[in-house]
Amino acid sequence: MIDLYHCVNARSFRPLWTLEEMGLAYTLHVLPFPPRYLAPGYKDMNPLGTIPLMIDGATRMTESAAICHYLATRHGPSPLAVTPDEADYGAYLNFLHMGEATLTFPQTLVLRYRHFEEEQRRLPQVADDYERWFLARLRAVDARLAGRDYLCAGRFTAADISVGYALMLAATIGLDAEFSDMLNAYFGRIRARGGHRRALERQAEGAKSLGPVDAFGRPIAPPAEG
Repeated sequence: MIDLYHCVNARSFRPLWTLEEMGLAYTLHVLPFPPRYLAPGYKDMNPLGTIPLMIDGATRMTESAAICHYLATRHGPSPLAVTPDEADYGAYLNFLHMGEATLTFPQTLVLRYRHFEEEQRRLPQVADDYERWFLARLRAVDARLAGRDYLCAGRFTAADISVGYALMLAATIGLDAEFSDMLNAYFGRIRARGGHRRALERQAEGAKSLGPVDAFGRPIAPPAEG
């Protein structure tokens, strides 16, 4: 049985979506964000204290795009993986990793310096600069989608999951207003998939034990009495 440790709308949504697309059996553990502070004992399992953590027998992995690749190949064959003998193998690997390294990374700085830090520690210029960085890099996705429904191999793959999560995060933090019509159509197409819908449902069900949380999975404190 595969175990996936996840926070609401975090990078771990990538492997969650992959698991649902593939119909694999797994146990989902939804933790409060940030888990390194709010989930006692979690750092004993993952010294980084980060999300995701996937455990599959003796295998432990903490990189979301790599987990998607692992699941699609180790538990395949699956159309989510593009194989080395396919013409788009290089494009597949490129966009699989671009989703995290190029498109999610700048958004983490927007998150930190516009949303997560206390008011006096927020840095609007840093957040604005990395928002522009993200939007500039997004042009590569636009260019790739010209004449295509999906990023590679003429089908939905783990590369679409990786990039799709970056778009999902952008929508969560309000950067989707700058999406092109083609990008909006693509985002709508991949979000309409049953695997995405089921992943959202599993996330919502798993998060019930946390009580009220915000869009980033952080517990919402009840209003003070009086």
